[in-house]
Amino acid sequence: MPKYSIVVPLHNEQENVTDLYDRLKAVMELHGESFEIVLVDDGSRDRTFNLLREIAAIDSRVTVVKLRRNFGQTSALAAGFDHSRGEYIIAMDGDLQHDPADIPLFLEKIAEGYDIVSGWRKRRIDNLWLRRIPSRCANWLMAKLSGVSIHDFGTTFKAYRREVLEQVPLYGELHRFIPALASWYGASIVEVPIRNVNRERGASHYGISRTFRVFFDLITIRFLLRYLARPLHFFGTLGMLSILGGSGVAGWLLVEKFLHHADVMTQHGPLMIFSAVMLLAGLNLLAVGLLGEMQVRHYHEPTRRAPYSVDRLLRAQSSEEHTISE
Repeated sequence: MPKYSIVVPLHNEQENVTDLYDRLKAVMELHGESFEIVLVDDGSRDRTFNLLREIAAIDSRVTVVKLRRNFGQTSALAAGFDHSRGEYIIAMDGDLQHDPADIPLFLEKIAEGYDIVSGWRKRRIDNLWLRRIPSRCANWLMAKLSGVSIHDFGTTFKAYRREVLEQVPLYGELHRFIPALASWYGASIVEVPIRNVNRERGASHYGISRTFRVFFDLITIRFLLRYLARPLHFFGTLGMLSILGGSGVAGWLLVEKFLHHADVMTQHGPLMIFSAVMLLAGLNLLAVGLLGEMQVRHYHEPTRRAPYSVDRLLRAQSSEEHTISE
């Protein structure tokens, strides 16, 4: 079994595949430890998979996972993690904006005993208004809400101890929040500065719209970190406040009706409707909380449904044979 697995999701990266493989191989061979490279084709429409097939045919250390369609970066990473065999896993982008020469920095920190080593683009060269400022605001907010003091949640360039990844479910766009989710399990996390390199070839797959998706995911993460094992505490609190508010208004209306003989329907009709809505909303929130409590057990089950569908898997059957299994 290899000690290290390098997992790289790729989508329409035919211009970078060969160079990426050559540079990864050179860095890892220089390090001297056993390794494998897991390349995930996330539904590419160009020649990416054909090039990956050629690489896998000549190097038994390369595993190629071809997904049936473009599932997105988180699902592609999940597929790579599931098909990797290393004790430590290093994830990075396939556009060469992550420099493979920085990998030894991650290996050094992993050797010191950290569970997660996160890359930090300390000196960013992206567009100031469209990338750097939104990213800085988002990272600050993520750090505050998650309680994990790192500067760069957005980069894929991270190293993980395998047992930590096995405890963190991946779906949606949660890959950037792995450190926050892993911190819930007590994982130790450290940052290392990495180079931020301009894309030389191919088109970028990122845009300003991703910032809004990150914001919604951040709300999910905040909820998961605080109420993952006790959703009734969240929904129950809101439900009880709503019920108490509705009951208070209803009680006041009863006092007006029976003690002051007021015509409640005529004078306080809107308040009656408001009270009924508050009571019903509170009961609904309590029901949602109870359903959430029932679903918590499924989170702790060992079997999880994969958020991707594999079309083909290319892997050498042994170190002596270079036949490829599909």
